[in-house]
Amino acid sequence: MKRILVVGGGQAGHSVAAKLRSCGFDGRIVLICGEDELPYQRPPLSKKYLLGEFERERLHLRPRDYYSDNGIELMLGERCNGIDPNGRKIELGSGVLNYDELVLATGSTPRNLPERAGGLLDGVHTVRTVADIDGMRSELAAGMNVLVVGGGYIGLETAATCATKGCNVTIVEVADRILQRVAAPETSNYFRALHSDRGVRVLEGTALARLLAGTGGRVAAAELKDAGRIDADLAVVGIGILPSTELAEAAGLEIDNGIRVDAYGRTSADGVWAAGDCASFPLGGKRIRLESVQNAIDQAEIVAENILGAEREYVPVPWFWSDQFDAKLQIAGLGTGYDRIISRRIEGAAAASFWYFAGDSLLAVDAINDSRSYMVGKRLLETGKAANTEVLADPSANLKLLIR
Repeated sequence: MKRILVVGGGQAGHSVAAKLRSCGFDGRIVLICGEDELPYQRPPLSKKYLLGEFERERLHLRPRDYYSDNGIELMLGERCNGIDPNGRKIELGSGVLNYDELVLATGSTPRNLPERAGGLLDGVHTVRTVADIDGMRSELAAGMNVLVVGGGYIGLETAATCATKGCNVTIVEVADRILQRVAAPETSNYFRALHSDRGVRVLEGTALARLLAGTGGRVAAAELKDAGRIDADLAVVGIGILPSTELAEAAGLEIDNGIRVDAYGRTSADGVWAAGDCASFPLGGKRIRLESVQNAIDQAEIVAENILGAEREYVPVPWFWSDQFDAKLQIAGLGTGYDRIISRRIEGAAAASFWYFAGDSLLAVDAINDSRSYMVGKRLLETGKAANTEVLADPSANLKLLIR
């Protein structure tokens, strides 16, 4: 009987296994999960789960019975220690497993502060796993001074949650503006104002020198480069993630900002595939790696179909989202390489959208509390239809005119 192993119990790993079975694969599927937890969704972690408004069981992508009912063998709390592509086998802590096809859905790991900067002090947290958030929840209380290091989406979402819980929150961002790596200044300005209006202190162009210990080796303050010292009862580090490529690299697979795969999800080793945060793939003449739920699901499902012989290329229109306070940001496309932004605001409303163009070509849209702009922008990107910039610039114009 053919055996497919999936290493990684996140969204991508779960999606590969589920798609294989729904497509009629009748061999063995083994899903190897490093965490001792049923596969779960991550987006609620920094928001409703941290707030205590989302029960742990609701995080699970499927109940336990789903896996047994569908013949998906779960190995929870099991680490893969090595891959032998030539022998088509992997080494686990509990022994060796042979495979016919192997899918690496190893995800990513958060960047940590180095020990010399206080990264190992008690009260310093990252936001990646349910265990990370459980640890933070056990310590977080109203009135605490919370320092968030990093002004990307994870940092901003966590800051919003902590502020909602009544904490005194300071965001420290080393770049000139929050979201500088991923968004236009217009989007940065919107969220800076949103956080400032809710009492969050936003320090941009400010580097953390180190976290300082207090009693018992717990974080007590932060020393900032050229900006003095601030109290911190708890620190959250949100300075980005790195693709988890150690297994692939040790096995001799090609690495290029992640595990290098072709348009079908194949790695450089026969019978080995990769999907999700850990994989970089070709798109539009470039090689990219996407860190999103949408990419994890869609790429994983393509890989599953291709294992079964579909030979389908993965050509996504990327989309993302972020929830902060009462603002819902929806993003369609990739804004990299834009040369102008068209802003669309509705007077007296909290809704706004920012449209990224390179010449006359629409690249992406950031829509905040504006689902219509998001849907229209996504449709334009999917169809390749030109966007009428005069209509976009007129807040009274009906956006549906753009897709008729």
